[in-house]
Amino acid sequence: MIKVALTGNIASGKSTVARIWSDAGIPVIRADDLARDAVAPGSHGLSRVVEEFGEDVLNEDGTLDRISLRTRVFRSPEERTRLEQILHPLIGSLRDAWVARQNDQETAMVVAEIPLLYEAGLEKDYDLVVLVVSPRKERLRRLTEERGFDEEEASRMMAAQIPADEKLSRADYVLDNGGTREDLELRSLALLDLLRARARWGADR
Repeated sequence: MIKVALTGNIASGKSTVARIWSDAGIPVIRADDLARDAVAPGSHGLSRVVEEFGEDVLNEDGTLDRISLRTRVFRSPEERTRLEQILHPLIGSLRDAWVARQNDQETAMVVAEIPLLYEAGLEKDYDLVVLVVSPRKERLRRLTEERGFDEEEASRMMAAQIPADEKLSRADYVLDNGGTREDLELRSLALLDLLRARARWGADR
């Protein structure tokens, strides 16, 4: 089974690529889904977050107020590190369990969307890395106009990641998302054809 890591800086378009590939029939595990599972009501992860940051990070129904917590930690690198130390191992365990289940089913190829792949040093755990890139100006526009962040907060979130230019040489494939949604879909499906061919070649060896 070929394990593909799909990554890219915030608002680069990696989640769109993940949806395109999932719709094309590829098993994809998304970072947001794992993050939600890690802090689901009653979970050990949620208990650890509350223990570390206090009950004011909870909504009235007992679920995690992810928006409030995200705003808080991006204003404090120390708090962001503390949160990542709690969540990253939990998310990693959930991801590994999902990959193992896919392997048991003899799946030819799986894709894991991992925004902080390089920041967390996980690239060596995967056979191939696909990096989605988009101009900084466009990513800032998406965060402010489409997701509702103010420019200051959006800039803090972008600055918290390794610059995309430093990741280019470390990726096996790069998807340029500087154009339209249709352009990205065409490029994504063309690359998917190549990845499927590599998976078939590996299975036939």
